[in-house]
Amino acid sequence: MVISLNFYATLLCMIFVLLLGRLIIKRSAFLYDYNIPEPVVGGILVAILLFLLYRYGNIELQFDNSLKDPLMLAFFTSIGLSADFASLKKGGKLLIGFLFIVAGLLLLQNVIGVAIAQMLNVNPILGLLGGSITMSGGHGTGAAWADIFKSDPYNFAPATEVAIACATFGLVMGGIIGGPVAHYLVKKHKLKLPNAQAESIPKGFEKPEKERLITTSSFIESLALIVIALFAGTEAQKYFGSSSFNLPTFVWCLFVGVVLRNVLQATKIHQVFDREVSVIGNVSLALFLAFALMTINLWQLVSLALPMLLIVCAQTIMMVLYAVFVTFRFCGKDYDAAVLAAGHCGFGLGATPTAMVNMQTVTQHYGLSHTAFIVVPLVGAFFIDIINALAISGSLKFLFGG
Repeated sequence: MVISLNFYATLLCMIFVLLLGRLIIKRSAFLYDYNIPEPVVGGILVAILLFLLYRYGNIELQFDNSLKDPLMLAFFTSIGLSADFASLKKGGKLLIGFLFIVAGLLLLQNVIGVAIAQMLNVNPILGLLGGSITMSGGHGTGAAWADIFKSDPYNFAPATEVAIACATFGLVMGGIIGGPVAHYLVKKHKLKLPNAQAESIPKGFEKPEKERLITTSSFIESLALIVIALFAGTEAQKYFGSSSFNLPTFVWCLFVGVVLRNVLQATKIHQVFDREVSVIGNVSLALFLAFALMTINLWQLVSLALPMLLIVCAQTIMMVLYAVFVTFRFCGKDYDAAVLAAGHCGFGLGATPTAMVNMQTVTQHYGLSHTAFIVVPLVGAFFIDIINALAISGSLKFLFGG
């Protein structure tokens, strides 16, 4: 039996997921100490409940997904509106170094995926789909490449199912391991934590629970900027979608947000109010993750073949080791580096929203990290798709000669 939930019922479920996650974390010292995000806790529990209903009660809930894309795009737009050119300068050498670290992970993910596939004598395309395509690329990149792999010359029929399953697994694990990795690094290296009394005012997405002074008029102005960037970004994607300058919609929205912010700031027409923008972005982020996790089809994961399971488990283990021994060490071996490692776990296995919520959870527990909240959104939301496309194309040329 299929039960279709309308817009309002779906929104109610999303809010329930967040409140459930918050309630459980408050009552669990383990979840709190290891910085497991609220959407992950609530979303996984609801996904398990829906799986049990489907498996044993033959009941399937179909949610209204009309909010999913707008929430995701609003989040990336808010990042763009929060990023001025001064922030890019603040990223400095660390931003460039982190780009190389990310590129190294992408190559390793493809090497591990293909190597395991070949060891088990299965199609190497399965290994690529279990590599950077879905681990660092997420559902969108996975779905796009799956369409290519289903046709000539690859002819890998189950590409879509494999991509969805791998991306789903990565999204869950990316949200689970980020907090524990940061916790381990802080305790293991006895890192010096930020002085809470000496901290400056939290910026943007660093401390979303911080009370912010918001008025009706200023909030409407910030909301107007979000909507303008959403409209312009989606229209740009439509216009350039069939050209060689094709980029994902969220990249266009983020780019428009950056341009809008800096043009308004340079001309002194309007000063973007970061607190309202961050509130809109954080609400969008939380609701998007709640929807993404509660709508996971666990029966697709249950049906994974052994090679697929081995690949994604190996990717998770490798991500933890890479974050601890590469990301943390080469980013300075300090508290900022630990927060960066948690964020890298988020978009290295799942998506940039997962990285952001990982870092938010860590900084709520230990203190602010301005550097991490400059570097990770820029790399995870803006540069990752370009670098990943090069890594995937290179892997295909190596395997198939084109």
